[in-house]
Amino acid sequence: MTTDQIILFALFIAVFGLLLWGRFRYDLVAFAALMVGVILGVVPVDKAFAGFGHPATIIVALVLVVSAGLVRSGAVFLITRTLVDASRGLGAHIALMGGIGAVLSAFMNNVAALALLMPVDIQTARKAGRPVGLSLMPLSFATILGGMATLIGTPPNIIIASIRQETLGEPFHMFDFAPVGGLAAIAGLAFVALIGWRLIPNRGEQTESSETLAEYIAELTIPAESPHIGKRVAELDEVAEKSDVAIIGLIRDGKRRYGRAANAILQEGDALVLEASPEALDEFRAALNLDFSDARRQELLTAAGDGLEVIEVVVPESARIAGRTAQGLGLAWRQNTILMGISRQGRRITQQVRKTEVQPGDILLLLCPRDRGADVTEWLGCLPLAQRGLNVTANDKAWLAIGLLAAAVLAASIGLIYLPIALGLVVIAYVLTKIIPITEIYNQIEWPVVVLLGSMIPLGSALESSGGTELIANALVQLTEGLPAWAILTVLMVVTMTLSDVLNNTATAIVAAPVGIQMARTLEVSPDPFLMAVAVAASAAFLTPIGHKNNTLVLGPGGYRFGDYWRMGLPLEILIVAVSVPAILVFWPL
Repeated sequence: MTTDQIILFALFIAVFGLLLWGRFRYDLVAFAALMVGVILGVVPVDKAFAGFGHPATIIVALVLVVSAGLVRSGAVFLITRTLVDASRGLGAHIALMGGIGAVLSAFMNNVAALALLMPVDIQTARKAGRPVGLSLMPLSFATILGGMATLIGTPPNIIIASIRQETLGEPFHMFDFAPVGGLAAIAGLAFVALIGWRLIPNRGEQTESSETLAEYIAELTIPAESPHIGKRVAELDEVAEKSDVAIIGLIRDGKRRYGRAANAILQEGDALVLEASPEALDEFRAALNLDFSDARRQELLTAAGDGLEVIEVVVPESARIAGRTAQGLGLAWRQNTILMGISRQGRRITQQVRKTEVQPGDILLLLCPRDRGADVTEWLGCLPLAQRGLNVTANDKAWLAIGLLAAAVLAASIGLIYLPIALGLVVIAYVLTKIIPITEIYNQIEWPVVVLLGSMIPLGSALESSGGTELIANALVQLTEGLPAWAILTVLMVVTMTLSDVLNNTATAIVAAPVGIQMARTLEVSPDPFLMAVAVAASAAFLTPIGHKNNTLVLGPGGYRFGDYWRMGLPLEILIVAVSVPAILVFWPL
């Protein structure tokens, strides 16, 4: 081995060791390794930051922004509110939620897809009275599987397509991964829904979220020309139940109707009195296309700026609003802010929210112009609750958001436009149509992942140019000498899967893809089947909670232990190898 190879191997071993240790954040570890590589001369100075402008890095960042736009537009509510039903059996529920998660994660970041569906799954488990741990891990695995089917579904696919372009002159296209990754995903989903969930330990208890969400008494108004005018209040109960909202009353002409008013016929301007968490309230509003309690002020707010935000504040005794009503204080015209709801533990609110006298200890749910939350909180003299990322769903733009992304995917798929450009145009369109405020764009990008990619790509290139990947490839070829092609692909997949189970899948793809190409060159065969093997294996991290972020996300809410994952994950990984190797040999022959 040359000196450069020794230094680079030492750097990669140090990176992998520190990532396994987990004491330092992965982006800091990767960036520090890059800087050391530059100082030691193994990474050229002029190539040190090339990874940050690499197409793979740009695509990952843009996909995260597009994912946020799909959330803000209500596109996900559009799917889940019509399909999810707590009365289904566990197997059917897992199959349905897994299918939704897989499809979503094929076209958006799979971490974002899980983050969208996890609250729905937890809520459904609570309604059904079953432990949430029985369905959360299958949902996590399903979103990982779905990402295998398309170019933008998971970062390893993006990286491998970019490496193919640099090495062979042409990248993989949007659906090139579908024949192998799609088959692996379908087989994996079938296993998870039929058998896998039965292997999860059932500890007989339902794990509740560690954070108790405040339930608010709030109001939503029936707008003009609403399709719900003429219906009875009770006819909205089915949608309310799906959204986890309780309809507790009706206000007409400023007066509260007696009781729940279940048989009252809805009219324009009626206000439904609701009890719900902020997220459930927004889902219910989006599902029925209702207005906030002050419709005129809402219209002015929406037209005036770059969007709205929802904040939660606690009312101390010294607050300006304590002992006063929002209407009497002039909250709407002084601060352009609507009081959406009041959380008052153990006490019933019997009049309109904005005419209710606010008391010390109340928690207020406020709708205000974006980036004005801190000023409004200070003016009221209240204390902000911990930021929970509450957003206002622009439910009237769901189909627009879906259509823009579909057009971009189609254009990129047929080679009409380069994928990063297509995604960039989608982001611009989302901003111009106010699907996502421009002030939120940079907040949606997961910068540690960008730093990890930007740092590891130059290190991976240096390892390849120094001949390091050739050494690894030759070692694997010698190990598999005399074996048939399917056995060689199997060994490559097993090695890559093992790395991905304990390391970041992005880092695994950066190292393993060049090794696969070099193995193909040594064997004098096409590199494409080896790249496909790496693509599937790098995403198939099911043995541990640290192999993929989705597995880490469900660890706490699902009440899992470190050793629970392999029970379903090991047979799933074996199945993925068994399905993928024959598929690769059929669709990407040597």
